[in-house]
Amino acid sequence: MSGHSKWSQIKRQKGITDARRGQVFTKLSLEITLLARQGGANPDANFSLRLAIQKARESRMPSENIERALKRATGGIEGGSLVEMTMEGYGPGGVAILVQAVTDNRNRTVQDVRNVFTRGGGNLAELGAVAWQFEPRGVITLDVAEPEKGEEVGLLAIDAGAIDVKMEPGYVEVHTESQALEAVHRALVARSLKVTSVEMAMLPKTTAALDGKQTDATLRLLDKLEELGEVRRVFSNAEFAEEALEAYRKG
Repeated sequence: MSGHSKWSQIKRQKGITDARRGQVFTKLSLEITLLARQGGANPDANFSLRLAIQKARESRMPSENIERALKRATGGIEGGSLVEMTMEGYGPGGVAILVQAVTDNRNRTVQDVRNVFTRGGGNLAELGAVAWQFEPRGVITLDVAEPEKGEEVGLLAIDAGAIDVKMEPGYVEVHTESQALEAVHRALVARSLKVTSVEMAMLPKTTAALDGKQTDATLRLLDKLEELGEVRRVFSNAEFAEEALEAYRKG
């Protein structure tokens, strides 16, 4: 299973602390505004926006914050010109990292990301340096306690159009082509299955194994990147050492 998947699952299990909730709200507001500008402000006709709003509600973001983000997208509230950008870099052990951000100031965001890479033992790279190692995929995570149930969920997902299913203790991760994410998600929800997250992700084609020390350094770097206010998501091709990953889970 990819490092992104394990890292993301652990973060969901650990939850959002009150200290970081305001920061999360800022990120979600930016994402809602950007997606509404790109695909329209009607969630019924914009699946990506609908997912972002659902994520905001699950994070207990106030309704007025969501409405404000939508109004900013449609011109109801004055706001800066937001752009979406992807930065690429290398972490400890040469692991490949993609950073997706939404910003109104490219230069500032690039400099902030560069500083985090440098302090974390990595370096920001040129565009195209590592992106070729990733591919866009829809990712649906379902809470499944029994292994037998997991196999059933996997078969349902494949029948609905999924291209891969990962069985893990306590949950199942379903991968789809980008254009099939909505249909597969709809099919699984129709069967009253417990979906815990739905997202578009950049998954690595191959992974890079890290030892314990490299795992610890890489996890710290990924966390620091995600703490930046304008960073939406971070992906890597790291295959983390299990003992170090378990220590991170308990930390």
